[in-house]
Amino acid sequence: MMLRSALMMALKDHSIRAGMSQADAARHFCVTQPCVSDLMRGKINLFSLDALINMAVAADMRIESKA
Repeated sequence: MMLRSALMMALKDHSIRAGMSQADAARHFCVTQPCVSDLMRGKINLFSLDALINMAVAADMRIESKA
């Protein structure tokens, strides 16, 4: 749950810093605009860890694991 939360916050911050609209972010993350809306609203239960990683990879974001 913590990994999903961290990825959601990183994706949201990325799109906000880039000044993207939800439609722009959807294209950038290779998802639909309603999916980005759910991300922005923090609906964590709608996203698997795999889906969030795929979105981050599509956005060329770097993912690190600190174990």
